[in-house]
Amino acid sequence: MQLLGDIFRRYPLRATLLLCALLLASLAEGLGLGSLLPMLTVAVEGKTGDGPGYAVVRWLEAAGIEPELGPLLLLILLGITLKSVLLLLAHGQVGTTATRFVTALRHELLASTLASRWEHFLSLPGGALTNTVSMETQRVATAFLAGINAVTFLLQALVYAAVALAISWQATLVGVAAGVVVIGACGLLVAASRRAGHRQTASMRELAGQLADILLSARPLKAMGRESLVEAALVSENQRLDRALRRQVVSAAALTAGQEELFAVAIVAGLYVALAPLQMPFPTVLVLVLVLGRMLAQLGKVQKEYQKVAIGESAYLSCRDTIAAARAATERGGKQPPPPLRRGISLDKICFSYGGAPVFDGLDLHIAAGTLTTLMGPSGSGKSTLLDLVLGFATPGAGQVRVDDQPLAETALVAWRQQIGYVPQETHLLHDSVLHNVTLGDPGLGPADAERALREADAWELVARLPGGLSHVVGERGGRLSGGQRQRILIARALAHRPRLLILDEATSALDDLSEAAICRTLQRLKGRLTILAVSHRPALAEIADRVYRLPAPARTTPALTAIKVARDCAPAGRANPVP
Repeated sequence: MQLLGDIFRRYPLRATLLLCALLLASLAEGLGLGSLLPMLTVAVEGKTGDGPGYAVVRWLEAAGIEPELGPLLLLILLGITLKSVLLLLAHGQVGTTATRFVTALRHELLASTLASRWEHFLSLPGGALTNTVSMETQRVATAFLAGINAVTFLLQALVYAAVALAISWQATLVGVAAGVVVIGACGLLVAASRRAGHRQTASMRELAGQLADILLSARPLKAMGRESLVEAALVSENQRLDRALRRQVVSAAALTAGQEELFAVAIVAGLYVALAPLQMPFPTVLVLVLVLGRMLAQLGKVQKEYQKVAIGESAYLSCRDTIAAARAATERGGKQPPPPLRRGISLDKICFSYGGAPVFDGLDLHIAAGTLTTLMGPSGSGKSTLLDLVLGFATPGAGQVRVDDQPLAETALVAWRQQIGYVPQETHLLHDSVLHNVTLGDPGLGPADAERALREADAWELVARLPGGLSHVVGERGGRLSGGQRQRILIARALAHRPRLLILDEATSALDDLSEAAICRTLQRLKGRLTILAVSHRPALAEIADRVYRLPAPARTTPALTAIKVARDCAPAGRANPVP
């Protein structure tokens, strides 16, 4: 069981204490159960005689325990009580260990994914990742608890076997052989459950990914009355998941029924042999049936719990595979602290290809510090790629990106990005308060920082008019605000941590002319206080820019773009000319 092995290696001390508590609880139960034989022997046959029961009576007398009904009943009660206390302590450790392990697993999933390269992050279906972090980790916890139960039942079975061995080694050997035969015969059902668990994990990931993508299109689908297409798109994967779950249920039910029947046959056969051919004393046979019956029952529980582990372990392996893939794609950056962006950002002789198709070939471009630079061009011209190069999301095949003459490849990327404010095209907000949407829960930012950023984004007045002000909940994806209002909140978010570079990625493309004009006035007031790099296909941002670069359409006759065309006519008179 790889899951249990990994948990025990991560928490060796806690695992050792847990196993010791389980072992002592099993021994305590064996002590109480073993006291039944002398009690029944004395009650039925008297205090003198020969046989296993009288051997135990002599052991008790040697230990100073009188083989009377009262002391023996107290001994049984003591064993049961001690077992209950130890199991309570052990299960407390189990719960704590499971919680810590699953929490650490979720943290590993998120941390490794967020630390991976941008292209790896884009390859992950959002719904599948959400399913892994929430549902699959919960299945891991369930599998771990089942594994601990299996260990508990196994220890109890071994103690019962030891008690039975002290009474009759022949009967114990037969009982153990019967248990092995039953467990082996039912092993195929466990294997079937394992396969069904793997199918369930794959189907859940696929279904969650498809569902997340479809829900993003819920509004247009509902507007066109085509909601039924959602069900049609999911029905195939849902049927696969249904088949996997039915196989799990059938395998579990078949395992329970098969074990009960085979164990019953073994117990009846053993009872007949002990009473007829072997002619054992009745108290001895009664205790043997009880002890060996409990042993076989515990072995059956071990297999049932192992079946649950087999079903859930596929979720753990899926989590480990996700973490391993993310770590293999870990983003590598430099170690130099980022410069203060006092001179500007230069892209020198950049060559970059995407999917084998060249995007830039010898690109030269300069973004002067303290200015507003606008990138324009048709779809596919490389505007988003250029932003990815500046952000460090993409690495050029040749050439260098420099910040104040320091190569970005030598710069600590996370520290560099912490100097950047980013405003995306999509105006999706968190279903939370305005304050949380601006600060993103950063402990270093408070209401005063949010108010300052909102004022800089010309959004404070609209927030002040909202019920609750900063505490106003904006609704799912910010649905209680207009598009222009959401965009201003996003600009405030980008300004809250006082960035040196503000990037706007088609931030006004979905706004009407009035809202876009208001955003442009805000950017004009921010010019000079920080460097602004905007991507747009609309003229409004070009009209207020200090420099405008127009990227040509993807070349059809040449293998790559060879230059940036400077749109001098887009820059207002008196502004600095773009670098040729």
